Amino acid sequence: MASRTPPTHQPAADGSPNYWARRAGAVVVVLLVGYALVRAVGSVIGGDDGIATADRGDSIAAGNTTDDGTATGDEGARDDDAAAADNTDIDCSDGANTTLCEELGLGDGVTVTEPDGDGGGDVETEPEAASDEPENTGPPTSSNRAEVYIVGDSDAGTFGPYLETLLDGTLVTTTDLNYKVSSGLARPDFFDWPTELAEKLPAVDPDIIVVTFGGNDSQGLTVPELTPDGRPDFVIGDPLQNEAEWTEEYQRRAGEVMDLLLENDRHVIWVGIPNDDSADVTAKLAIQDRAAKAAAAERPDLVFIDTWTRFSGRDGNWAEFVIDPRDNTGKDVRADDGFHLNQNGAEILAIDIAIEVQNELREMGATL
Repeated sequence: MASRTPPTHQPAADGSPNYWARRAGAVVVVLLVGYALVRAVGSVIGGDDGIATADRGDSIAAGNTTDDGTATGDEGARDDDAAAADNTDIDCSDGANTTLCEELGLGDGVTVTEPDGDGGGDVETEPEAASDEPENTGPPTSSNRAEVYIVGDSDAGTFGPYLETLLDGTLVTTTDLNYKVSSGLARPDFFDWPTELAEKLPAVDPDIIVVTFGGNDSQGLTVPELTPDGRPDFVIGDPLQNEAEWTEEYQRRAGEVMDLLLENDRHVIWVGIPNDDSADVTAKLAIQDRAAKAAAAERPDLVFIDTWTRFSGRDGNWAEFVIDPRDNTGKDVRADDGFHLNQNGAEILAIDIAIEVQNELREMGATL
């Protein structure tokens, strides 16, 4: 039998499919290793990458809430607001904001820094030296500060933090913020503000009170006591269907609270409500606004801030953009619900209120 020679395995020719497959595989491995190294270096240097950006996008799409639990509905709009709020520090040391600083009664050298997410900010200043002046007598000074009490519904919680920041800059005030979301004067069965104020005022002993109600009041009016079966007792129904009766009762309630706040020669600043982008809602709010203004008009010692007009357009109707006095730039001032003020709007309103507070401080003898 003829012997057979075992076959030999020769290397594949350069142009064979096996050769190019191996070369391609090696190139892919090198590219993957290089990409991983680039990503690792980028994460160390840049602090962010595509994965983090994607996560942020997912959170925006899923919806977000503010610190107080209010849904924003559009995180992109919040980003725009934040951008619009840039460069809104109030610097009273360089002469650039002389008029505004004087109107706000801010001390020389005070800088109110850019607000953070809760509407507040910081005040940078050199404190004045303490004096020998007795406490609680004479005009407000850095060592004898006037107490400012800020009270009301969610609107007070919106403008309150930045108002406190601005008042800190006067160097002659201390502040106390007390607000209850969804409260007002219409539903004392939910929250009884006259009782709350009667209890708190002696303890706080404020010199100046900033108060706001109304955003939740354009509804039927109840009494504090529930019905025998535990339901709210609506003594007057919807303001549109019962305008005359509703107006008379709401004006009485607002007047009683105003009188309580004005006791002991306190200075009272009543902050009105804005209108709404819904004509139906605005019609109800207008009845409430007129009733509060009528009560205020009967009390000349009380200061009323007309928020309705402040945030209306030239035609007197609802406005979305308002000029910010800090930089004379038009900014979106409304929250997504069409009624409440967003951070920009709340800060602009806080400036209006702070100017009125400093007028009261000067009336008390403060040097601002």
